[in-house]
Formats: sequence, C-alpha cells, structure tokens
Amino acid sequence: MAETNELPLNAFAERWIRTAHAEYTNRLLITGERHLRTVLNLYAEHYNTGRAHRSLGLRAPDDDPNVIPLPAAAVRRRQVLGELLNEYHTMSPRPPHYPHERPSSAA
Repeated sequence: MAETNELPLNAFAERWIRTAHAEYTNRLLITGERHLRTVLNLYAEHYNTGRAHRSLGLRAPDDDPNVIPLPAAAVRRRQVLGELLNEYHTMSPRPPHYPHERPSSAA
C-alpha cells in the first residue's frame, strides 16, 4: 500500500507538468535535452516568481506574504520565455506631469 503523502505530491507534480505543458512547451519546438532543461528552468523561475496563482490570492509563490501590495499608477508588461508568456509588474506612481505650467521666475 502506498504511503499517504505520495498522493498529494503526485497530484502537485502532475498539475505543474500539465500547466507547463499547456502554457509553454506546447508552443515551442524543443530541439534536445539541453534545450528542454533550459526551457523548464526558465519556466520554473517564471512560475515561482512572476506568475499569479489564484490559490495564493494572485500572488506568486515567492512573494512575501507580509507585504501588502499598494495600488500603483502604472502596470508594465514584461515578455518572458521567448515572448510566449507575459509578466505584469506594478511601477511606482509618477508625479503628475503638467506641460502647460512654467516655472515662476519670481523667487
């Protein structure tokens, strides 16, 4: 009989493989074992640092749970893994730009 902790680990591994396959490797021609290892390492980094997970409240697994993200004025997209995936990062708000105002010369 299998140990009780084997089933959940297999389920997590199978889910990760299915996600990697659907999100990335289905869209790419793998040319060999070295290429596959490189691709999977890059995808694992994206999965743990840049990909939002619904079960974690749209945070990545490596995000600090004690940090509350503040709303930002701008969101920037970064294309990763050969432009097949997108990561979105918040940028610090910029001060407003007023092109019609001129600095006063009376100081």
